[in-house]
Amino acid sequence: MIRGVRGATTISSNTADEIFAATEELFEKMIKENHIQPDTVASVFISTTEDITAAFPAKALRNFAGWTYVPVMCMREIPVENSLKLCIRVMLHMNTSLTQEEIHHVYLNGAKVLRPDLDANTAV
Repeated sequence: MIRGVRGATTISSNTADEIFAATEELFEKMIKENHIQPDTVASVFISTTEDITAAFPAKALRNFAGWTYVPVMCMREIPVENSLKLCIRVMLHMNTSLTQEEIHHVYLNGAKVLRPDLDANTAV
């Protein structure tokens, strides 16, 4: 079964260092919380709000051992009025025997407001 694992975070300024640090933190937590192995990942989509232009967040995933050949794509989030600014969102597709209820979605920093129905950092 292929399941999606969602995650999101925010940065405070549009710099490459902040983009990479926040994205690495997000992926580290998503990987740990869901026991993700790179060879089980089908693809990763990363979207950013229009105000993030200093770097591709996908480059941060390449700092993790074993993730070299995982397909990753960056894209622009649709610009909805009054939406969260400086936000990086992730949709990771993985092969797993986990149920939907067992997947832990991760929302960090200002992105916690996107899913107030979930625990601040993870949810079941």
